[in-house]
Amino acid sequence: MSLTPLPPSPWEFEPAEWPDEDCVGGGADLEPATIVDAYRHGAFPMPHGRRLLWWSPVERGVLEPGDLRVSRSLRKSMRAFTITVDTDFEAVIDACADRRRPGHWITAPVREAYVRLHHLGWAHSVETRDEEGRLVGGLYGLGIGSLFAGESMFHHRTDASKAALVGLVDVMSTLPDWLVDTQWQTPHLASLGVRVVGRADYIERIKGLVDGPTPVWP
Repeated sequence: MSLTPLPPSPWEFEPAEWPDEDCVGGGADLEPATIVDAYRHGAFPMPHGRRLLWWSPVERGVLEPGDLRVSRSLRKSMRAFTITVDTDFEAVIDACADRRRPGHWITAPVREAYVRLHHLGWAHSVETRDEEGRLVGGLYGLGIGSLFAGESMFHHRTDASKAALVGLVDVMSTLPDWLVDTQWQTPHLASLGVRVVGRADYIERIKGLVDGPTPVWP
């Protein structure tokens, strides 16, 4: 999938001016250039009610090269799965946006923004499929150089979202250096090797990655 260049964003994301809390601002818009520029500076959009807010966690969840933990049970589960990439982005984001899920936050404008980014070559999905080829898990996020900024994941079968993360790491591992941003660390992600770094360390880490080589996305 070819990457469409974006114009400069009219909004400025300046980490030096951010407060010492996870939410660092509000307003702006969900245009492709705005979202990509935010990620390049360590922020991401997540609405709260009707307000568009921008977040940069003080403690950021990240997965570094070599840190992925694949348990014996996960390896066994993966024998029944097939991993695909960018074959059904809209189905993945719709499953992640299911309003029956606890803490759902993916609104219609957010969905529209990331589908648009997918068509422009910036947003990607990893799908987990069962023996019949049905979508049973997956994740989506933004690929900016050698950084993959994960947005959300889902599963309809045990280990299906974990399998998607393994598939993502397979894609990223074609690069000499990379990072997967998971926004926050959860017990689920920690079990897979996701650790926490401070905001300043995260922003410094991604400086050389966002302009680095990009993996080959189908």
